[in-house]
Amino acid sequence: MIAFIYSVSFFTVIASFRGTVPYGLSLEIGDTVQILEKCDGWYRGFALKNPNIKGIFPSSYVHLKNACVKNKGQFEMIIPTEDSVITEMTSTLRDWGTMWKQLYVRNEGDLFHRLWHIMNEILDLRRQVLVGHLTHDRMKDVKRHITARLDWGNEQLGLDLVPRKEYAMVDPEDISITELYRLMEHRHRKKDTPVQASSHHLFVQMKSLMCSNLGEELEVIFSLFDSKENRPISERFFLRLNRNGLPKAPDKPERHCSLFVDLGSSELRKDIYITVHIIRIGRMGAGEKKNACSVQYRRPFGCAVLSIADLLTGETKDDLILKVYMCNTESEWYQIHENIIKKLNARYNLTGSNAGLAVSLQLLHGDIEQIRREYSSVFSHGVSITRKLGFSNIIMPGEMRNDLYITIERGEFEKGGKSVARNVEVTMFIVDSSGQTLKDFISFGSGEPPASEYHSFVLYHNNSPRWSELLKLPIPVDKFRGAHIRFEFRHCSTKEKGEKKLFGFSFVPLMQEDGRTLPDGTHELIVHKCEENTNLQDTTRYLKLPFSKGIFLGNNNQAMKATKESFCITSFLCSTKLTQNGDMLDLLKWRTHPDKITGCLSKLKEIDGSEIVKFLQDTLDTLFGILDENSQKYGSKVFDSLVHIINLLQDSKFHHFKPVMDTYIESHFAGALAYRDLIKVLKWYVDRITEAERQEHIQEVLKAQEYIFKYIVQSRRLFSLATGGQNEEEFRCCIQELLMSVRFFLSQESKGSGALSQSQAVFLSSFPAVYSELLKLFDVREVANLVQDTLGSLPTILHVDDSLQAIKLQCIGKTVESQLYTNPDSRYILLPVVLHHLHIHLQEQKDLIMCARILSNVFCLIKKNSSEKSVLEEIDVIVTSLLDILLRTILEITSRPQPSSSAMRFQFQDVTDFLLQIFTVFRILIRPEMFPKDWTVMRLVANNVIITTVLYLSDALRKNFLNENFDYKIWDSYFYLAVIFINQLCLQLEMFTPSKKKKVLEKYGDMRVTMGCEIFSMWQNLGEHKLHFIPALIGPFLEVTLIPQPDLRNVMIPIFHDMMDWEQRRSGNFKQVEAKLIDKLDSLMSEGKGDETYRELFNSIIPLFGPYPSLLKKIERETWRESGVSLIATVTRLMERLLDYRDCMKMGEVDGKKIGCTVSLLNFYKTELNKEEMYIRYIHKLYDLHLKAQNFTAAYTLLLYDELLEWSDRPLREFLTYPMQTEWQRKEHLHLTIIQNFDRGKCWENGIILCRKIAEQYESYYDYRNLSKMRMMEASLYDKIMDQQRLEPEFFRVGFYGKKFPFFLRNKEFVCRGHDYERLEAFQQRMLNEFPHAIAMQHANQPDETIFQAEAQYLQIYAVTPIPESQEVLQREGVPDNIKSFYKVNHIWKFRYDRPFHKGTKDKENEFKSLWVERTSLYLVQSLPGISRWFEVEKREVVEMSPLENAIEVLENKNQQLKTLISQCQTRQMQNINPLTMCLNGVIDAAVNGGVSRYQEAFFVKEYILSHPEDGEKIARLRELMLEQAQILEFGLAVHEKFVPQDMRPLHKKLVDQFFVMKSSLGIQEFSACMQASPIHFPNGSPRVCRNSAPASVSPDGTRVIPRRSPLSYPAVNRYSSSSLSSQASAEVSNITGQSESSDEVFNMQPSPSTSSLSSTHSASPNVTSSAPSSARASPLLSDKHKHSRENSCLSPRERPCSAIYPTPVEPSQRMLFNHIGDGALPRSDPNLSAPEKASPARHTTSISPSPAGRSPLKGSVQSFTPSPVEYHSPGLISNSPVLSGSYSSGISSLSRCSTSETSGFENQVNEQSAPVPVPVPMPLPVPVPTYGGEEPVRKESKTPPPYSVYERTLRRPVPLPHSLSIPVTPEPPALPPKPLAARSSHLENGARRTDPGPRPRPLPRKVSQL
Repeated sequence: MIAFIYSVSFFTVIASFRGTVPYGLSLEIGDTVQILEKCDGWYRGFALKNPNIKGIFPSSYVHLKNACVKNKGQFEMIIPTEDSVITEMTSTLRDWGTMWKQLYVRNEGDLFHRLWHIMNEILDLRRQVLVGHLTHDRMKDVKRHITARLDWGNEQLGLDLVPRKEYAMVDPEDISITELYRLMEHRHRKKDTPVQASSHHLFVQMKSLMCSNLGEELEVIFSLFDSKENRPISERFFLRLNRNGLPKAPDKPERHCSLFVDLGSSELRKDIYITVHIIRIGRMGAGEKKNACSVQYRRPFGCAVLSIADLLTGETKDDLILKVYMCNTESEWYQIHENIIKKLNARYNLTGSNAGLAVSLQLLHGDIEQIRREYSSVFSHGVSITRKLGFSNIIMPGEMRNDLYITIERGEFEKGGKSVARNVEVTMFIVDSSGQTLKDFISFGSGEPPASEYHSFVLYHNNSPRWSELLKLPIPVDKFRGAHIRFEFRHCSTKEKGEKKLFGFSFVPLMQEDGRTLPDGTHELIVHKCEENTNLQDTTRYLKLPFSKGIFLGNNNQAMKATKESFCITSFLCSTKLTQNGDMLDLLKWRTHPDKITGCLSKLKEIDGSEIVKFLQDTLDTLFGILDENSQKYGSKVFDSLVHIINLLQDSKFHHFKPVMDTYIESHFAGALAYRDLIKVLKWYVDRITEAERQEHIQEVLKAQEYIFKYIVQSRRLFSLATGGQNEEEFRCCIQELLMSVRFFLSQESKGSGALSQSQAVFLSSFPAVYSELLKLFDVREVANLVQDTLGSLPTILHVDDSLQAIKLQCIGKTVESQLYTNPDSRYILLPVVLHHLHIHLQEQKDLIMCARILSNVFCLIKKNSSEKSVLEEIDVIVTSLLDILLRTILEITSRPQPSSSAMRFQFQDVTDFLLQIFTVFRILIRPEMFPKDWTVMRLVANNVIITTVLYLSDALRKNFLNENFDYKIWDSYFYLAVIFINQLCLQLEMFTPSKKKKVLEKYGDMRVTMGCEIFSMWQNLGEHKLHFIPALIGPFLEVTLIPQPDLRNVMIPIFHDMMDWEQRRSGNFKQVEAKLIDKLDSLMSEGKGDETYRELFNSIIPLFGPYPSLLKKIERETWRESGVSLIATVTRLMERLLDYRDCMKMGEVDGKKIGCTVSLLNFYKTELNKEEMYIRYIHKLYDLHLKAQNFTAAYTLLLYDELLEWSDRPLREFLTYPMQTEWQRKEHLHLTIIQNFDRGKCWENGIILCRKIAEQYESYYDYRNLSKMRMMEASLYDKIMDQQRLEPEFFRVGFYGKKFPFFLRNKEFVCRGHDYERLEAFQQRMLNEFPHAIAMQHANQPDETIFQAEAQYLQIYAVTPIPESQEVLQREGVPDNIKSFYKVNHIWKFRYDRPFHKGTKDKENEFKSLWVERTSLYLVQSLPGISRWFEVEKREVVEMSPLENAIEVLENKNQQLKTLISQCQTRQMQNINPLTMCLNGVIDAAVNGGVSRYQEAFFVKEYILSHPEDGEKIARLRELMLEQAQILEFGLAVHEKFVPQDMRPLHKKLVDQFFVMKSSLGIQEFSACMQASPIHFPNGSPRVCRNSAPASVSPDGTRVIPRRSPLSYPAVNRYSSSSLSSQASAEVSNITGQSESSDEVFNMQPSPSTSSLSSTHSASPNVTSSAPSSARASPLLSDKHKHSRENSCLSPRERPCSAIYPTPVEPSQRMLFNHIGDGALPRSDPNLSAPEKASPARHTTSISPSPAGRSPLKGSVQSFTPSPVEYHSPGLISNSPVLSGSYSSGISSLSRCSTSETSGFENQVNEQSAPVPVPVPMPLPVPVPTYGGEEPVRKESKTPPPYSVYERTLRRPVPLPHSLSIPVTPEPPALPPKPLAARSSHLENGARRTDPGPRPRPLPRKVSQL
């Protein structure tokens, strides 16, 4: 691609401009703008970040920057002409700025601060570069620092790796892809595996010595010691401390800081130690008196050691405290460090308890120049350098050293007439040849200036002292000859004078007479005796004496005596100028000894390499001088010596001397005739290769061929210059013959030992280095032909030694990298042989990395020379030779299955094979694992190549593989590649930063859209062949459309219409398309793909692109539009649920929302899609969610899967977490898991049923062992039912309104089962937490359409009452509460709530006349509990109850309560009689004060009877109940008299008196016929009472009644008050938040107990309970604007009309169970038993009202939510009624809360318990009641099943109890505890009405079909 570049000017904004002027362009500082027009200080242009918006801005706000535009047009790129590093810094810092702030938001403080420092540092460096005053080296250094920091920041932030060459970013278009890969790989490897430094340095800083007994100056000596070899490896670092233990020169850091340099990696090990020796300067004895001696001596003080390995484990070691030890015996001082290292504790001890040496140690890595740069502050302040002993690992040319190391080892001295041993001190001087002492050439160590003399430390009374002190003597070379070292020995007296008496001396010369220096090693010197006053200044007096015992000669007696004493030193010379080797000197002086030449040349190989490289030039001159002298005699020897020296330089220690030899060849070599001998000897060696048995020496020769050819070529050039080019042809022939010999030996195959192949390998390794030398003398083509012939002679046998094959390939690689190959002429000659060898290696899959490297270099050259014509020919050659084998190699190494055709090993059979292979290779190349994550640049380049190639290959597909030549494999491979290409992560531009996205679009455009258009085009070309790809391609294409790229979606979605159309033509339907679409949608959207926009696009009517209408529009034009539109609707609904599911599954979402969403999706798969596998998958996902939420009703979820299985031996495949097993085994496992969960969830009744079922299976298989276990498990569940308490949950109705809710909740209402102990306010708060943006609705009215369509979330919550359908267990006598409690709140699908209201004119004197009740029943799609804690409301029914029915219900419930309490009292089930007392008092006192008379006034008057002739039977019923109540009260008083305690007798007397007043008010005189001394006779033998009535129902004609809903709220308190009948009327309403037809005003009244008269003191009846807890029943507070209407406001406590619970009747034989809601703070019993109910002939129904529940007399708080408008079911309503309840305020005001609470409770059964219970349990009390005709209303059947039911059913009502828990009914109740009944059963098929008033048989639930 040719890029046109235009020079333009663009500007950078230097100050933000708001653009407030007309047509102003808003700019931010740092923006880049392009100018279109200029005018009077204003510019018009646009910002590059948004080129579509143009405007004006002041010219002073911008700064001109030069730039060029590349590819002008749509994708033009503006490139600044400034330094590319500056450009990169600017763009990178902008990207970092945004991400840096996000780090703060994510609370990643550490990276936030580190990045902040790096950004500031980069900005400082940027300023330095912009100023432009840096030197070239400094600029390079700054750029290196900048790029290092940019790379660090990019890596930390997860940004892309930037390819660079010499610190500048590389444009991928400017280099070949292979070179780009190499750059990326280099930077990646550099990033991941930092290069280990080969050189290390130890920084030491002395801080102080801490010791209590200081007072003398100290010398501290650091050194490195190798405990393995038992020798020091470094020089010494020497410093002096003052009397306080601090450095004497603190102002000179170099005196107390040192850097131990040039430590190799091998020396960083645990047996290398830092040793510290401390010498004190002072008196002989540390405790001597100060005046004992004035002379000071060096005396041992202490030693410390530290392993260098301790520094490798941590970071910088600051202020280490090293323990200081002292040897027990001074004679051990020389090895104290060894003893400490070996931990020989007996030989040393601590110098003091608190002695310690404070030092700072740090290991630094890298070469010394790098250390100087990175730690410049250390060097700027000053630091001494401490070298290693001897040369470093690498000797550099030009390095000047001449150091002699002397170690003072030991001495042997006589007593000298003394009685004790001497105190010997050694003094050392260096004396030159003239006898003068050399000044300042004795170094004690770095850190201390050299001195002129040295004094050893003194060991007390020791004639055999050992010192082991190391000194360095840096003596200049010119002073070495003739100089010697003199050692003087003195005895140090400890007397007062402190004299030092000389008693002997030794000396040693530094150089021998033949020029050799003092040899390394230990020297035992002779100690010459002398007198104290001997003058040693005259050196001539002793230099003639022998100095060493090793060379002692003669018979001199004096000398013999001297041999008894000795002194040992060790010397070591480190010099680049002097040598100790005599053979080296003999060789260099070969002219003086011509006869020794042969011996000297032979000994050259034995000389140490360091000695040779010291005198490299002299040695080479010597060799070529000898060659010129006599080439015939010495030619071979000189050649061998030259080979030895050349190979010596291959050693890493000396490889830096190669430039020295190169310089010698270029500048100093003068052997013009040497080339003949060198060629001759080299050819002789080559000719002997095939015959020689031992080839080690020949291989040495071949290894040195590079430099041999250099000498040959340089010699020939010198000869040509000297002779004018004579003998040129002869030289060419010699070279040709030499290379012919080479080709011959290369062509030979190795036989046996492989020595020949080794020689061939050695030659090939160094042969490419010869090319450049041959080019100096021959033409490029000649050399190329020579090389081609040589490389072509290599054997191509495939079984050649592998090592030789690798070397051969390396030789090819070096050839390609050589200068020879870069020339087009020679490249054309060499390319075939290169490709030939590459083909062989690729075919054998050997050395592939090297092959790739060679190909990379070949392609790089093609890229560089792309403008040359010859490149096209080269490309043709490469493609012809390698493309097939290259594709096959890639496929094989990536383990892709390949066609077995043998012909493919060398060439393609046809185009088909080629296309299949190249498509496969492309798919491999775009795999995520092909490149590291941050190689986006490389991925984009590769993708650009792929899409360019695919566009070309598309034509080949269309031309060759359509119509009769159609090939499914190729087309399938093509589409598969295209889909994978589009879905690549690196192409999803939406995930990129804006700047990165802009760069990619500028350079490549959106490659996804390009490929998508190509897919669409190719699809359209397929015609009828499209059928081959349906439904296989639906999933891949769907995945493409899920990418959020509008253009791509518009292109791809029409393909689905095409697929549906072709499938319709073929099959008459498109079920396959539908199935595949749905399956793929689930998996793809679960992976996070797709969004709301996609759902809308799929279902929209917006045109897609061009002539293509929307998908929906296209489908609507087809003949199959109905099924098509249905499919679109189904897919859209599925996407709605999948999107909800994905959103809910995000971290942070609450479990309730996740469960609800999963249930919605699960039901959708079951009911609408019938996808069994997906259904089962989501069953288990739901199960996991339940377990996570500790919701063990998760067992219901697993039951869904269990019902799909049979007890059969059918094998099942491995699925989810289940292994491969039989169906029986899986069902058994499920049963056991379900039982375990039911057990944990306290649903033991359900578990018992499953235990029985699995026990039947065990019994049928005679598996008695497991049967026994199962029976025991079943028994344990029975025990738990009877022994453990279960809490009754609350139920809440929740409405979700508004479009902001998820689809599965939107504008729907649910009933939710609360958690244990969860009351209304807690539930409300939980829901608000789950939906934090929701608005709480403050009323219970049905929302209008504006709420439904609002872009918001509205929550409407209140409590509802559960209505159990089955009454069999609940009405059975003798069943304990523990059993009944389960049936009251389980398998419930019907709930209700009531709202009282006044119809017509309200009579203020008697409000009961107009008080009606609106009862709403809610029917769920499934029973609770189930697979979720909430289920959707399927149907609502609303009925109204008349005032008369209300009165009947109140009296019935109160009568039942009285009977229950009387029965409990008779059977002594009460702890005390207080509950009965209060109940009697409430009823009698209220009746006496006129309570019942209110009913008489309302319903028994002539006007009412005449106006309501249809209520005759009801009026009679009401009168019967009043008389019955009087009968019950009289019997109750008789029982009460029997049990009443003495202190309550006055109250009892009062009650009796009031009762007779009450009878007289009712016109009753005697009940002698009814009164008996024995307990009252109740029907069925025991009193029964119903706490709740039956649910409301529709009228017999099936029509719905008055759809009215308004909120009710009862105070959550339980109190009893006395009043008249009118008082009762007021009290009932006082507990209801009344709402009239004209107002929504709601009040929460707080009633209080009181007594009142009929006229004015009507008392509120606070004993109304709701279905919400005591603290949650209150009405919401509304604004004052709702409180204006007196008509609609709640009455005052004395004016409220009476109310009660308004139940709906069911058949008399049915006993409905209702939930009992007690005090939220107390445990409650569950006596929710219904009384006989009556059917009404009219549209209103009535039944016995519920009995009062246990309540605490606490005030309810006002809540923000409307509680249940019903609270009807609360038994408190009945006990509230003043008709039935009297006051307890007179005579029993001191009753405790407990007794009050108990008063409202009931017992289950009269004779069941005699022990007292804290909360009595009510029992049903059936009373014979006449039936008033009419049928039981039946709910209408819905035509379609509810969408969320997981149960398959044909009846209207779903079967809520799973099949696994259902047992067919039997005529007689089971002997075992009853089974849970299936609620919501229907007696009629196909939705028929129920007309049978008798008991309904339990239905047989249908099992979910096998999907």
